[in-house]
Amino acid sequence: MSENTEDKKGRATPKRKDAEARLKVNSLAPSVSKEAKARDRALEKSRRIEGRAAFMRGDENALPARDRGAARKWVRNYIDSRRTIGEYFLPTIMIVLVLTAIPVKGVQLLAILFMYGAMLYSLFSAFFIGRKIKKLVAEKFPNEPLKGIGIYGWLRSTQMRRMRAPAPQVKRGDSI
Repeated sequence: MSENTEDKKGRATPKRKDAEARLKVNSLAPSVSKEAKARDRALEKSRRIEGRAAFMRGDENALPARDRGAARKWVRNYIDSRRTIGEYFLPTIMIVLVLTAIPVKGVQLLAILFMYGAMLYSLFSAFFIGRKIKKLVAEKFPNEPLKGIGIYGWLRSTQMRRMRAPAPQVKRGDSI
């Protein structure tokens, strides 16, 4: 019988494991060398770094859709040129946390009242900042949509200045 097999194809039938291994091809990742992979990783890392730098500079092409447009840029500059109580909310809450750890009921009560006062003030300022921004943007950019522009400005005003993204392009006190 082995003579017949040899006559027909001239070689022995391969083991199933070997035949399946030869047929397997990973279509997602072609086989490349370690150097090529390292080069690709380095290139991708440099692209990410360049993209992040462009985003922080405020380059229009690097911005996500929520930050694009002349009106949004103006709102960012308007908020960045002012000092708002909202940007001090997070540090205030940290102080309140420390004060509530003090085992004196009066200090804890005052800290919590202070926190709620800061929250209420932040909400009121959100309402007034949002209305003012919508009014100013409607005057300056009559063709721009106003949907979400007030909240966009308020949310930026609640972030600490050095943590804002894209980074502030104007100094405090600059006229816009």
